[in-house]
Amino acid sequence: MTHLTDLIAAVTSGADPGPFALARRDDADELELFTGTVGTVDRLADIPLPPGMPGVRTLALVPYRQITERGFACVDDGAPLECLQIREHRRIALADALAALPDEPVRTTDAAFDVTDEEYAETVRRVLAEEIGRGAGANFVIHRTLHATVQGRPLVAALAALRRLLVAERGAYWTFVVHTGTRTLVGASPERHVSVDDGLVMMNPISGTFRRSGDTPDRAALLRFLADPKEVEELYMVLDEELKMMATVAEHGGQVIGPHLKEMSHLAHTEYLLAGRGTRDVREVLRETMFAPTVTGSPMENACRVIARHEGRGRSYYAGVLALLGHDEAGRQTLDAPILIRTAEISPTGHLRVPVGATLVRHSTADGEVAETHAKAAGVLAALGLGPAAPAGDGGPVARLADDPEVRDALAARNAPLARFWLDQRAPDAPGLPGLVGRRVLIVDAEDTFTGMLAHQLGALGLAVNLRPWHASGPVDGYDLVVVGPGPGDPGSPAEPKMAALRGLLAELLATGRPTLAVCLGHQVLAGMLGLALHRREAPYQGLQREVSLFGRTRRVGFYSTFTARAEADRLVTAYGPVELARDPGDGAVHALRGRGFAGVQFHPESVLSPDGLAVLTELLGDLLPAPRADELSTTGGRA
Repeated sequence: MTHLTDLIAAVTSGADPGPFALARRDDADELELFTGTVGTVDRLADIPLPPGMPGVRTLALVPYRQITERGFACVDDGAPLECLQIREHRRIALADALAALPDEPVRTTDAAFDVTDEEYAETVRRVLAEEIGRGAGANFVIHRTLHATVQGRPLVAALAALRRLLVAERGAYWTFVVHTGTRTLVGASPERHVSVDDGLVMMNPISGTFRRSGDTPDRAALLRFLADPKEVEELYMVLDEELKMMATVAEHGGQVIGPHLKEMSHLAHTEYLLAGRGTRDVREVLRETMFAPTVTGSPMENACRVIARHEGRGRSYYAGVLALLGHDEAGRQTLDAPILIRTAEISPTGHLRVPVGATLVRHSTADGEVAETHAKAAGVLAALGLGPAAPAGDGGPVARLADDPEVRDALAARNAPLARFWLDQRAPDAPGLPGLVGRRVLIVDAEDTFTGMLAHQLGALGLAVNLRPWHASGPVDGYDLVVVGPGPGDPGSPAEPKMAALRGLLAELLATGRPTLAVCLGHQVLAGMLGLALHRREAPYQGLQREVSLFGRTRRVGFYSTFTARAEADRLVTAYGPVELARDPGDGAVHALRGRGFAGVQFHPESVLSPDGLAVLTELLGDLLPAPRADELSTTGGRA
């Protein structure tokens, strides 16, 4: 305890305590104190993680601009990737820490958002119309920042705010202060981004914001919130997006656990836990999961473009992560990384910034998203003296809304319409389907990493899968099947390079008769080449689940699309032979098509919103890849 009291005494006297971090992780009954030296690195791969004795090694502050490592767009504000190389790690009982931390109000002046409520509302309307309404993606997170000036010593204010958060905020994944000398971060983040422990990779998508209106839980209001289509669809969409990431960093993709209710002092969220086994270096795991869709949007690459276009300024550390790296007793790498939200950044001169964002989906309203930014900032603003504190209660046990049977039932009901492929435990050594095992498939990614999930589903059916980005050239003649995958954009655009490349690829595949499956954007481009008219939907089908008739069978599947092909008949004569169409009886929208050696689906069979997706894939592949004859097996080394 002496070390913490000495550190705080140095801070209150105005002395430089050196770099340190103080964190309560996952509501533990203790805080951890990390001290050491700070350096900067350029890339996540350069974060120091030297081998040696078990324990934590480095705490990295990863700014949003690091997204450029994945080749994604951002407004580069130069925020550095700082690394606290840990020399000493101590554990301090929560009660002792509270006794030592300064118990005094934080005073600020000149508090104001950089974007007014009216300006933010206009941005919401513009994103809904210009981005979601035109097929750029399913959801986007746009942020605004409250600026103020701290009166008195900034580090004392940060420690006082930490104490308030420890006392008043509950349910946080990390409650922390990090001081590097160049900046101080203080916050209570509700969301694990990614962790690795004992080879188990976990992610924790959180979505939906239920605002508590008093010290007594409002059960009826919560049940209405849990039934709200906007909130339900928003969680499903971020679940799909993080499953895409898990498809990359876990050997067999992620298994979905939950949903649960995460209750905090001012509000509550719904959340899932995703888990899967992986062997990648933890710094690679960080890179491949930059950044959570809950703070960026979907699909990820285009979401970054939309953010840069509509925000027009850097994000500093907002939407980045803290990343605690180390080794366990067996020498395996460990990682624990909360998302940097509900966090204030304070400069050595006392400049305070509190960024906060809202997730915009097709059901969003401008006023609703403005209100959500205020609600999300409430906890950290209260700790900084910039807002009312959460109800204190009577000091007894806090009533948990999640313990109510009807609330539990409402949460459990959210899984009823979802794909069991992602909910159930999957045996990694399960046999594939006869006739598919070992056959080679190439998936062409059109900037939507749904292709990673699709690869896991095709792999579970027994296929050997390779992924290739749309802009990478290469032969296709070594594959039994080519999948032209999904992505954002206008499929009818004549000049857009991606659309031209997809049209060229499909033309080659159709001309040679190589078995082809087109998904979402790929399906739209294929439909256009077959002579079907493409239309922009009046209401986007982003994160929408529907029952549709597919060639005589009713299937429940998930859509992420703004454009669709339409037809007036169920059959079409084309230069590539007759084509059968599965159409919507109302507007003629083409949900699927199939011809000799090719097929297309407008929906995403790999989505968690497609409970019948695996069955659809199995049926389509049965037509596209009939079982090889005995003489073919003998000439392919027994490949089936």
